[in-house]
Amino acid sequence: MIKHLVVFFIFISIALETHAARIKDIAEVKGVRENLLIGYGVVVGLKGTGDSGTDITSRSMLRLFEKLGIQTGSLDFKSKNVAAVIVTAKLPPFSRAGSKLDITVSSIGDSASLEGGTLLITPLRAGDQNVYAVAQGSVSLGGPTDGGGGGGGGGRVTFPTTGRVVGGAMIEKEVDGNFTQKKTFVLSLHRPDFTTAARMVRVINTELGGKYAVARDSGTLDVITPFNYDGSGVELLATIEGLEIHPDTKARIVLNERTGTVVIGDAVQVNNVAIAHADLQIEVGGGGASKGPKEKIGIVGGPTIKDIIKGLNTLGVSSKDMTAIFQALKAAGALQADLEIL
Repeated sequence: MIKHLVVFFIFISIALETHAARIKDIAEVKGVRENLLIGYGVVVGLKGTGDSGTDITSRSMLRLFEKLGIQTGSLDFKSKNVAAVIVTAKLPPFSRAGSKLDITVSSIGDSASLEGGTLLITPLRAGDQNVYAVAQGSVSLGGPTDGGGGGGGGGRVTFPTTGRVVGGAMIEKEVDGNFTQKKTFVLSLHRPDFTTAARMVRVINTELGGKYAVARDSGTLDVITPFNYDGSGVELLATIEGLEIHPDTKARIVLNERTGTVVIGDAVQVNNVAIAHADLQIEVGGGGASKGPKEKIGIVGGPTIKDIIKGLNTLGVSSKDMTAIFQALKAAGALQADLEIL
């Protein structure tokens, strides 16, 4: 049953046609991206589930006391109601000061759980070491994963040492991203391809009515702001993002022998070839179907991967055997496609 199911999925993947895609779905504007933020903080208010007196937690609390004007002297601070954590967040593009971000809080000590804890004020820095946001708030671990509903009865959280604070960080510093007055833009393709890049250039120039876009390479396009869009960079990008093209891709077969998943592109072609595998013999481009001591398939006309799948489907070939067959086709130079085995 599993053998036939795998082959069925292959047939469906081939039957799919290539549809037009918006430029915004296959490319991105350089500079318009998220920025990763990170910070070190302390969660307090735990019910005996914090760190077991680790040095880093103790030093953090003593330093906090000093900032609050409390003279600690030679105090040796130990408490299992406190946990050291790493706080992470993503700063969206064009975020403004005063906006709020969701944050993730993860224990770095031997705390058993962050349930019921409160994160104290934590600066969040980007890769340039500047502080872009400040976080603080009550840590939520989410609902139970194995029953118990939302009332806390019977369920348990799978990862009690990681929690979130919704809207727990406030942006303090903005990332410069003024696109209004920009004279040039750079588009980067998610999957670099010369044919796709050329099509994008042609569609953009046709829409803008001139030679404003040029492909630098297979994955990068430069776009000059037309005179009628001067000072209207947002409107220009909105126009470009909404344009549709048919992206081109290399012929490819992806095989996952562990899960039995096989995905085959519609551009895959196979040359005339004969393969013998175990008690199976496959003849691509032969003169007809016949049976002998071994099962034999003859495929007439221009051979495509669809023809081979139909033949393999009649024999119920397993995903393991299919992997071996496609590897042999590739090694023989008969498979006109990239073969990727996961």
